[in-house]
Amino acid sequence: MGCRDVHAATVLAFLSGTASVAGLLAAVLLPNWRQMRLYTFNKNERNVTVYTGLWIKCARFDGSRDCVIYDPQWYTAVDQLDLRVLQFALPLSMLTAVSALFLCLIGMCNTAFVSSVPNIKMAKCLVNSSGCHLVAGLLFLLACAICLTPSIWVIFYNNYLNRKYEPVFSFDISVFIAIASAGGLFFTSILLFLWYCACKSLPSPFWQPLYSHAPSMHSYASQPYSARSRLSAIEIDIPVVTHTS
Repeated sequence: MGCRDVHAATVLAFLSGTASVAGLLAAVLLPNWRQMRLYTFNKNERNVTVYTGLWIKCARFDGSRDCVIYDPQWYTAVDQLDLRVLQFALPLSMLTAVSALFLCLIGMCNTAFVSSVPNIKMAKCLVNSSGCHLVAGLLFLLACAICLTPSIWVIFYNNYLNRKYEPVFSFDISVFIAIASAGGLFFTSILLFLWYCACKSLPSPFWQPLYSHAPSMHSYASQPYSARSRLSAIEIDIPVVTHTS
């Protein structure tokens, strides 16, 4: 299978990127970034766990699934710096990853449905499939960095809160989802880079399309009639006269 065909690597990269974006969306919406455990010494009362998300806050008694206190306006009054940074970083990471998915889809559709011999009339509208995948890989890598850095910072900031106040804070499942999604974005970018490096010949320019050595529009253009060719034709048409004794 040639590099102009849709490889399993590009399809796997697209699926991996889609799953990573879905994981980021779940991490953004879930109210499970930080837990604050409040203990009571009264035997008639139950301990309370406060679940803090990026947008809402929920307080529950032990053994209950209903929120005793539900604050849907928490996003306007976030007093924890790491969560405030995540409110901007994760949507930006999702937007970058979605743009990369769009580019990856364009490159896949172009390699699957466009002829290997480009149309001369459409020369200005040709899509560079390799360029689409390369830029998509760079965008996936950027989205990974935007997501991973503040997600890991939550772990260190959680330790800071425990030292500053009391050891009642712990990070929750959304941290693991975000880090796993960042790993998926990194895996996607590596797949696209490996596909690009495997399909591009080493001496070819960095941005050259995949059909660098395949029949192209230059192969079907009329070749210029050289001066030597015209001279050869003239020499052939001139009759040769010999004198015999």
